[in-house]
Amino acid sequence: MKILVAVKRVVDYNVKVRVKSDNSGVDIANVKMSMNPFDEIAVEEAVRLKEAGIATEVVVVTAGVSQCQETLRTALAIGADRGILVETDAELQPLAVAKILKALVEKEAAQIIILGKQAIDDDSNQTGQMLASLLDIPQATFASKLVIADGKATVTREVDGGLETIALTLPAVITTDLRLNEPRYVTLPNIMKAKKKTLDIVKPEDLGVDIVPRLKTIKVEEPPKRSAGVMVADVAALVEKLKNEAKVI
Repeated sequence: MKILVAVKRVVDYNVKVRVKSDNSGVDIANVKMSMNPFDEIAVEEAVRLKEAGIATEVVVVTAGVSQCQETLRTALAIGADRGILVETDAELQPLAVAKILKALVEKEAAQIIILGKQAIDDDSNQTGQMLASLLDIPQATFASKLVIADGKATVTREVDGGLETIALTLPAVITTDLRLNEPRYVTLPNIMKAKKKTLDIVKPEDLGVDIVPRLKTIKVEEPPKRSAGVMVADVAALVEKLKNEAKVI
């Protein structure tokens, strides 16, 4: 059984992002980049499935600029077997990424496709769902538990009302939530081993994929600064302000 895992290179979650002076986007010049945290969970889960003898190979994929190789090497250090970079300087929107992944899933004949539920830069939460639709296979989003047995995946999902457990026939697309696992610490020996693992580079046109953007960003702005709160002496003063100033009661 082969598992394909999609990862994305994003601004590190510890970095305070800044909007460009021309409001055209987020400034990533000289900013620390790292693997999307949800994708790191996806890689960890795939590697655990391989260690349990359920999967035979874990292939990790990303799309973007040449520097994305660093993200793939991190995934290889966690325990993935091979890496594939779909190299392009073009803006990649969820539909384009889903098309790229569809081509690679068909080429690699992967039985399980695992992605993070969303990326922390655009928060789109669309790629996994689009991929499942393009492939016409089952999907389970927001997975907090995954069990593979007898050609089926049993997934516990986090939903608004609590937890939902569903069974899917393979192949299937699964997107990970935060509570699925805790990614391991990448050790130096594994980082060195990752440098020797296979990393293939292809272009979108090699896969026959159209990645032309369908959406255009008009303007990017920082959220307005919130005004300071007001301290009140007691409940009566709070009620008075809510009634006469805020006029919400």
